[in-house]
Amino acid sequence: MEWSGEASVIGQRKHGENAVILTVLARDAGLISGMVPGGASSKRAALLQPGNRLALRWRSRIEGQLGTFTIEPARARPGLLGDGDALAGVNAVTTLLRFALPEHDPHPRLTDQTERLLDLMDEGPGWAQDYLAWEMLLLDEMGFGLDLKTCAVTGTRAGLAYVSPRSGRAVSAAAAGDWAPRLLPLPALLGGVGNGGYEDAFALTGHFLQQRLAESHAARPLPAARARLVARLIAREDR
Repeated sequence: MEWSGEASVIGQRKHGENAVILTVLARDAGLISGMVPGGASSKRAALLQPGNRLALRWRSRIEGQLGTFTIEPARARPGLLGDGDALAGVNAVTTLLRFALPEHDPHPRLTDQTERLLDLMDEGPGWAQDYLAWEMLLLDEMGFGLDLKTCAVTGTRAGLAYVSPRSGRAVSAAAAGDWAPRLLPLPALLGGVGNGGYEDAFALTGHFLQQRLAESHAARPLPAARARLVARLIAREDR
């Protein structure tokens, strides 16, 4: 069994005295994990930071075995370590990917948007809405996408103000009626008619990440890294 190509580091953990188990995200192969002999050395520590892009070859003698990586640098993203928001961002993105995706299950669209988001985080501030779009895409790629284009009751595209917390479909202000208090607000950031900033937008995606991804799909709590990032972004963008 063999794979080679470029991929971004999603996580690592120490293995024995000198090796690490490295997890990367590849466009054509999804998440791949393998051992990197000598990966715990100080020389390789910077190379294996989450978010960095590597040229890799992965080999395994039999299917289902962990396998071993040989690695070369492809592109570093030093800005991910130089800013608190970016560091929180890469931690949230990589943790959610490991939480949601099984190994060897490619998601090219999600991978492309992840690479773009990491590049934006590396460049500097101003990527909060791109991260919000990434969460929406993650839900969609996992089969839990939201339908925020038309009203679930009338089919209209006008006056969308709420989202059903069960179906994930938009509802217009006119159609909500007495049910409005039981619905989630649809903020302007996601196409709603209300004001609603990042706090409402992340509350909406967070509800479905928790309900559909964490509880229904993974049967474990949503990673705390997501909450830490959201708190930082709300404080920065909504002031």
